[in-house]
Amino acid sequence: MNAKIVAPRVGISACLLGHPVRFNGGHKKSSLCSDTLASHVEFVPVCPEVAIGLGTLQPERDVTAALAAYGRQVAGQLHDISGFILMQKSPSCGMERVKVYRSDGHTLPDGGSGVFARALIEARPELPVEEDGRLNDAVLRENFLTRVYAYAEWQRLRHDGLSRKAIVDFHSRYKYQLMANHPLQYQVLGRLVARLAEHSLESFAPQYFGQLMQALKQPATRGTHCNVLLHLSGYLKHALGPEDRREMRRLIDQYRAGIVPLVVPLTLLRHHLRHHPDRYLARQAYLQPHPETLSLRNGI
Repeated sequence: MNAKIVAPRVGISACLLGHPVRFNGGHKKSSLCSDTLASHVEFVPVCPEVAIGLGTLQPERDVTAALAAYGRQVAGQLHDISGFILMQKSPSCGMERVKVYRSDGHTLPDGGSGVFARALIEARPELPVEEDGRLNDAVLRENFLTRVYAYAEWQRLRHDGLSRKAIVDFHSRYKYQLMANHPLQYQVLGRLVARLAEHSLESFAPQYFGQLMQALKQPATRGTHCNVLLHLSGYLKHALGPEDRREMRRLIDQYRAGIVPLVVPLTLLRHHLRHHPDRYLARQAYLQPHPETLSLRNGI
């Protein structure tokens, strides 16, 4: 029901696409990334080790400063990417659980993050970043792709030229997605946008977008999804007959109980909206935050 979604550019650890850039000359090809996601995003492969001249099959040496510098460099140069997928547990690319050694040679109990990953995230805190292993979780995968496409849409908005009206329209479009991900921040951002006229666009835009992306980072729950579904179906209460309203409520309750996936009540809601169009609802990102062919809501 929304306009055609443009494929975003997403950075990725090159080994996940099958590039033989690992320390042992191998790779860690991810079928999810190379077979499924590659059809919907434009991947930009990056290998920090090769980029700083470490290469493969090389003896160990301290490259901490070089990897951190390259992370900051990538953050600046790849200004048009809308997300990044990192190789899990990699000393350079891992987000968490990476072996970090103390001065006495022992590892920290909970591990840490890779040098490149940490520098990238610090330089681009609003950028959606995930590890390949975590993307096997259906909820985290759907959340990550929702953030990637929201980021890409904001980038297009900035490219076309920011205006107060454009920001208000963007926020209106993401209203129910925010309600699903972070109900409290949904209210906070609503009040922030209501005072947009009091601020310059230059100061307001990064503040608003940073808070938006932080809010979207929190995965929606069955409870918050049900709350949004009830709000959306409320727009149809006068258009639908008693039987259709009961069926809609029954499927929402079944989703809440874990009997059916999110796609089931959503499909019925979208069916009713095709027969009873509502321009405001038709623009809601929540109804299709990412390409339908990814089937991301079939598993949550």
